[in-house]
Amino acid sequence: MSTAQPGPGGRPPGWQQAHAKRYIETDGRDGHTWEGVTTLLLTTTGRRSGQPRTTPLIYGRAGDKYLVVASRGGAPAHPSWYENLVAQPVVQVQVMADKFKARARTATPAEKPALWKTMAAIWPPYVEYQQRTAREIPVVVPRAHLTGIGSAVAARR
Repeated sequence: MSTAQPGPGGRPPGWQQAHAKRYIETDGRDGHTWEGVTTLLLTTTGRRSGQPRTTPLIYGRAGDKYLVVASRGGAPAHPSWYENLVAQPVVQVQVMADKFKARARTATPAEKPALWKTMAAIWPPYVEYQQRTAREIPVVVPRAHLTGIGSAVAARR
């Protein structure tokens, strides 16, 4: 009999898919809060497959902006979801039951320090992750489109 062994960060393989499934099935009632922080679901388009890829991510806010961090726990390479949105910046975001299309961008060098501080206050391990890698860990800002999914909500942002 085989049991799943914890992966990086001490979590079992497949935990992100299970988290996203519960989040979707319950409109975020199960999954929005995870380990004391809030999460959203970011769906990108696979840069090679063209298939949707959904990832639960810790998020923060800066005014009307949502923020996520492409940390991958401080690994040497960017997470796949980040590479996907660089190739195709139109994404779908789900926060609780609110779903909307967005255009994701990497924070500019001028705005990143303040946004990084916001996110590191929410999840302090981000500071350690940056220290363990030579790559610059991006802060991503997905901004709602005013058409498509969630347009009524997006118009209020």
